[in-house]
Amino acid sequence: MVLRAPDLDSCLPVIDVLVDEGIGAIELTMTTPGVLERAPEIVAAYGDRIRIGVGTVTRVGEVEVLADAGVGLLVTPVCLPDVIVAARERGVAMIAGSLTPTEIWTAWSNGAAAVKVFPAGAVGPRYVADIHGPFPGLPLVPSGGVGLDDIAAWLSAGAVAVSIGGPLLGDALHGGSLAGLRTRAQRAVAASAQGVDFAAQRGIR
Repeated sequence: MVLRAPDLDSCLPVIDVLVDEGIGAIELTMTTPGVLERAPEIVAAYGDRIRIGVGTVTRVGEVEVLADAGVGLLVTPVCLPDVIVAARERGVAMIAGSLTPTEIWTAWSNGAAAVKVFPAGAVGPRYVADIHGPFPGLPLVPSGGVGLDDIAAWLSAGAVAVSIGGPLLGDALHGGSLAGLRTRAQRAVAASAQGVDFAAQRGIR
């Protein structure tokens, strides 16, 4: 669950709803002002109820700061071996973004906990099955262009989880209906129930 917000405070009521409805993990992003500085606060407030991750991590220095803050899950939209290795060395799970087979294998072989297929909307669920031909069992997490009605198809194709943002959030980060968010979260959890529990499988929860 990706929360790309104009400010961190607008995320807090949204996180409360997602926690209530059983969403397994959230990804705050480095593009949201204040995330790096307030990461310890967010982990302390929510870390015992939902997996707190930080995304759009692109520098080794960011890995160090977030690891020190107690963030146990990092996400990057690109394949950056030095960032992946830095996370691995700090014992922090990294989901590294990739699209091509070469990028996917590079991310995995450098120690990514899973590989984020991004932008997933450009390839579709069949791509997961195709990648699993040469790389069976490699954990893939589609992100970017994944809708609520797509969740089951991605999981059925072999994804270990899906990363979803706008289609689930709607306008909730901009003062929109939290009741609507709750309904969409319930749909997402129901659709995901048939898939593999990613956090448990990878040992990062």
